[in-house]
Amino acid sequence: MKKSSTRMLAEGGVSIALALVLSYLKIPVASLGGSIDFVMVPLIVFAYRWGLWQGLLAGLAFGTLKFFLAGGAAVNWQSMLLDYSVAYAFVGFAGLIRKKKNLLPVSALIGCFARYLVHVASGVTIYKDYAESAADFFGLSVATPNVILYSLVYNAAYMLPNTIIAIVVCAILIKPVELLDRF
Repeated sequence: MKKSSTRMLAEGGVSIALALVLSYLKIPVASLGGSIDFVMVPLIVFAYRWGLWQGLLAGLAFGTLKFFLAGGAAVNWQSMLLDYSVAYAFVGFAGLIRKKKNLLPVSALIGCFARYLVHVASGVTIYKDYAESAADFFGLSVATPNVILYSLVYNAAYMLPNTIIAIVVCAILIKPVELLDRF
């Protein structure tokens, strides 16, 4: 049975809405941003079911809505774009593994890692000044802190738990997601 674009749009809308609702249920982790939540799971499932481009668009829509409707914080417009719109769009890379039997958790890993890379890039380019204050906070006397290492560690503080959550939940959802194709 060939799926219609109407069904795809409906599933995309439901996925974005569910992710937005889940964005209000979070555990803040990092002092400047970042939290542990379940928001990526609906986006990953949608990308896995419909593919890369549809997943990228759903993530982009969600990230933009999250910034405006769920208390997004940014230091400038570039930060808003990278940390919300682009970062969540990259969750759509989960769609690279489209409907491969039992590979939903691998798809989750790909989408989460892609989002992590965007946050690291944002940290290196936009939040680089925070690396020095972090070094001071931890009592490290370094003339020029390693901005890349700072960004890798800082973003891993919330992305690693989010990735583990997404992989575990997606592993639990393998069979229900496969059953969706029967309807």
